[in-house]
Amino acid sequence: MKPPILIIIMATIMTGTMIVMLSSHWLLIWIGFEMNMLAIIPILMKKYNPRAMEASTKYFLTQATASMLLMMGVTINLLYSGQWVISKISNPIASIMMTTALTMKLGLSPFHFWVPEVTQGVTLMSGMILLTWQKIAPMSILYQISPSINTNLLMLMALTSVLVGGWGGLNQTQLRKIMAYSSIAHMGWMAAIITYNPTMMILNLTLYILMTLSTFMLFMLNSSTTTLSLSHMWNKFPLITSMILILMLSLGGLPPLSGFIPKWMIIQELTKNNMIIIPTLMAITALLNLYFYLRLTYSTALTMFPSTNNMKMKWQFEYTKKATLLPPLIITSTMLLPLTPMLSVLD
Repeated sequence: MKPPILIIIMATIMTGTMIVMLSSHWLLIWIGFEMNMLAIIPILMKKYNPRAMEASTKYFLTQATASMLLMMGVTINLLYSGQWVISKISNPIASIMMTTALTMKLGLSPFHFWVPEVTQGVTLMSGMILLTWQKIAPMSILYQISPSINTNLLMLMALTSVLVGGWGGLNQTQLRKIMAYSSIAHMGWMAAIITYNPTMMILNLTLYILMTLSTFMLFMLNSSTTTLSLSHMWNKFPLITSMILILMLSLGGLPPLSGFIPKWMIIQELTKNNMIIIPTLMAITALLNLYFYLRLTYSTALTMFPSTNNMKMKWQFEYTKKATLLPPLIITSTMLLPLTPMLSVLD
């Protein structure tokens, strides 16, 4: 793809998301979603092959269905309230339809089937945009309509998403699919807290985006798409394998790392609201995620490839890819735990 075209398309994607985030009128929000969806498709098909074509088609159909549902919810709301304003959702059916449409856009269970398929079919770069930037717009709308969302519906979706995200990734060897299931689980955690403390959801989303960006950038550094290609990495980049190890543990939510902050705060917030069983179940299912992250760390950093590199000359050509922004991303993805008191004040 030529650079000017790429710049225009990326600008459209960003503009679409910004329109969604900054609007208080439902029609403008819908237009923003449509701009974003139509502009991301060339990005998904950047490396043109039948697999990418299939992934883009699946993505388009899912997002178009979600947009249609959203518009229907907005229309029902308009008939009842006579207003296009986002803050006024007077009808429960309209609220349920809007929530369903937005969860479909996010890939929450039971509408999660497209996420692993689409992510696996596109390049690492497109997958990274899909699992980070594309989550911002629907989440910002859920944040704005959180007072009128049906809590029971969202809690059910959240629980099943955490379960699906853990269960689905167990048997995977493809890194993009693993990241997709990880995304479904993280979205589940965000959905669980949104009706109780929306600010916490933004904290979780920010940390999730930071961790996913870092992980994808490390994968792109070596063009790794499978566990096997990741296990060859120690021979060339011993330091990066240890970075992946720490990042995976952070994504799993282990205590001394940044990934622990959202899980800890969400469980605390839910227990404050007299919920014991749901956060317990979510914490238990998060162990499934931890298991497949640990499997990745084991194959990457704790096992050695049979042939050691004794040659003075590198067995591949010298590396030329720029690792822009990786150091600050890795630091923020792993070392933010001491800032927890400050973050808890923000809520």
